[in-house]
Amino acid sequence: MQTGIHNANPSQSSTGALHRAYVWWIALVAALGGLLFGYDWVVIGGAKPFYEAYFHLSSANLIGWANSCALIGCLVGALIAGEAGRRFGRKKVLLLSALVFAVSSLCTGWASVFAAFIVWRITGGVAIGLASNISPLYIAEVSPAAWRGRLVSLNQLAIVIGILAAQIANWLIAQKVPTGAMVLAQSWNAQYGWRWMFTAVAAPAILFFLLALAIPESPRWLAGRMRPREAEQVLARIGGEAYAAAELAAIEDALYAATASRAGWADLFNGPVRKLVWVGIALAALQQWSGINILFNYAEEIYKSAGYGVSGIMFNIVITGAINLIFTVVAMTFVDRLGRRKLMLLGCAGVGLCHLGASLAYHAGWHGSAVLLLTLAAIACYSMTLAPVTWVLISEIFPNRLRSLGVSTAVAALWAASFGLTYTFPFLDREFSTSGAFLVYAAVCFLGFVFVAKFVPETRGKTLEEIESEAMRSTSGN
Repeated sequence: MQTGIHNANPSQSSTGALHRAYVWWIALVAALGGLLFGYDWVVIGGAKPFYEAYFHLSSANLIGWANSCALIGCLVGALIAGEAGRRFGRKKVLLLSALVFAVSSLCTGWASVFAAFIVWRITGGVAIGLASNISPLYIAEVSPAAWRGRLVSLNQLAIVIGILAAQIANWLIAQKVPTGAMVLAQSWNAQYGWRWMFTAVAAPAILFFLLALAIPESPRWLAGRMRPREAEQVLARIGGEAYAAAELAAIEDALYAATASRAGWADLFNGPVRKLVWVGIALAALQQWSGINILFNYAEEIYKSAGYGVSGIMFNIVITGAINLIFTVVAMTFVDRLGRRKLMLLGCAGVGLCHLGASLAYHAGWHGSAVLLLTLAAIACYSMTLAPVTWVLISEIFPNRLRSLGVSTAVAALWAASFGLTYTFPFLDREFSTSGAFLVYAAVCFLGFVFVAKFVPETRGKTLEEIESEAMRSTSGN
């Protein structure tokens, strides 16, 4: 470990020397964790009527438990990922998540009793928690500053592709059930169809594991573990010898400044880092409580309330996934040009206005296309702003020695917020109507606008070490 202070600034080096194909390759491999996350998270929606018939679920409690139990695993996985990523490295946690995805999908799909289904569904949630934490973290740590926003956004793009893949698969299988017909326990769908919905994710999980074997460890993790030569070799593959020397010097300077104390969970809530932790937690909660996931998790109820029939609902769900994908791709073209802060502000305002419009539409009885257009507009706005940029910011704002634990805390907060959102929507819908529920989500978005304007820093175009230095100066002065 070098102890001198260096003046080299890797953010000022020419991006022309960067090995573009290699950087994109390792980022794409890491982003496969997001694809598995997206598929495994959404697939249960299409499998729901079939496994309910197979297991003879009629109790509202059992149905709700089956539909949401994976959230417990997500929370556990996110918390495990922080310490595991810090101690064993980012690459090993990616490999672990791939194995857990493969095993849990097979075992969930071929569970013969309900208890086993629940256990393996929770285990699959652990894989989601691991991937949702480590994939964007790894990508941020291997990305050159000028490309980091769009490369971390690859993870969100992969999540969206996984969501759309699950929605299309569910839609195709659902076509086997005549409109209005009951799902019979002895039918092919109830006996085998739902099993293949879950099992399908095993193939890309195995591919992810094999490809992840070939990617390097995070150079920032290597430098933090006193392995600077290995870190420099990885950085040289990314941008050449000059880039590697400048980047490693900046990393070592940041690590040297932090060597006075050992990184641990208690350090997250002491000193200047504490404010960053609360910003990360608030961003994670804002992304969930913006209400967009209600349009995915409760799409059937939302569109049924808007007057759509079964076939219309299923088709609308596929449209939401397609819109989500298209506008996530759009976001990748300007996330490194417009800046994180500006996009978050636009997202809070845009999604809030769409929800406000949907609330008024439900209140006035404007069903059908009016509600569909407003919900699609909200999804489009969210996909370009809050969805990818939240992951980018969470992966950037924490200091190097605490990044793994900080990201873990923020992602755990995200899953806790998701759990709260999922469970409270039926209550809000019942007590205050669908119009009232959308009004609540609009209010959260507008409050989020104020929060972002006041507390969220701009990180575009800065190295992780520059972001850390500025954050420490800012928070220590408060």
